Amino acid sequence: MSLDLTPGAEARRQIEICNACRYCEGFCAVFPAMTRNKAFADGDLTQLANLCHNCRGCYYACQYTEPHEFALNIPAALAEVRVESWERLARPQAFARVFQTQGVAMAGLLVVALAWFFWALTLWRPETGAGFYAHLAHNTLVMIFLPAFVLPLALVALSVRDYWREVGGGRVRLAHLLRAFDQAARMKNLSGGHGEGCNFEEGDRFTHRRRIYHQLMMYGFLLCFAATASGTVMHYALGWEAPYPLLSLPKLFGVPGGLMMVAGALGLGVLKLRADPALGAARVWGGEMAFILLLGGVALTGLALYAATGTGLVGPLLATHLATVMVLFLLMPFSKMVHGFFRLAALVAEAGKGNPLRK
Repeated sequence: MSLDLTPGAEARRQIEICNACRYCEGFCAVFPAMTRNKAFADGDLTQLANLCHNCRGCYYACQYTEPHEFALNIPAALAEVRVESWERLARPQAFARVFQTQGVAMAGLLVVALAWFFWALTLWRPETGAGFYAHLAHNTLVMIFLPAFVLPLALVALSVRDYWREVGGGRVRLAHLLRAFDQAARMKNLSGGHGEGCNFEEGDRFTHRRRIYHQLMMYGFLLCFAATASGTVMHYALGWEAPYPLLSLPKLFGVPGGLMMVAGALGLGVLKLRADPALGAARVWGGEMAFILLLGGVALTGLALYAATGTGLVGPLLATHLATVMVLFLLMPFSKMVHGFFRLAALVAEAGKGNPLRK
């Protein structure tokens, strides 16, 4: 008789023990969701895994971790199931698996290759244009980036659809969306069971640093997206073409957003280096670090490009920034970027199933 050592089987074993104990019931959304079932199907485990924020508070509170014979490690068990769900529901799956293990090398090579491509394009300068549009025509950038943005989003949408079916998400109501967005905006489940923070990088010491860095990254990204969106409206609807002055919406959104992303990436990277790899999915460390570096790289090269306006550095910095942005887009369905979509779907599904989600 052979033992089933798959991530799902190990997570199921540990979750069933947790469900009998329930000591950590108030820690995060995972534990009240767990109490709905006595037996856990694959879809139930996928849902619990994507509700988990890997804050690790439950591990340090648990009396059944090693050297106890139960050897519970819920953060690592759910992390393995979570990553497996990202890989399994991605298209193509093989590409997702390679990125999760070789993410830093893959992202780095793609950035270098695309930077050379964009640098070559700048050799054929347009006859008109100001700012970086003097190096690459606006229509050229649109033709390159539109499919590179839309197609990965379509793949992510298909993955989220499959996730929703697997976990039995059911009908979505406005109240469910509002509750889930509120939880995501506040990152409530990173505050720990008593609102004192999580234990990600400091053992049994509580801290809010991971939550703060996540919020800097998320809201910085949204500000940068707002900068791009406002610039698009100004270009097409108002006929106001770039470059834009500092006191304009693209800059008022983009500069603070970029600074927030750089700070968030730096903080998350440091925490990642300090964290105990045994409490997460250690095999995908490269993919997770690549995602942090890509986000920080997009923000840092964008800020550097703005600072270099009017100098000879605009050409190479533009090529590097565009390459970094494109790699972030192209790898979106396979990188940890997809966790944001899955986690929001998990929160919406949980709201629909009656979980109060720790108000």
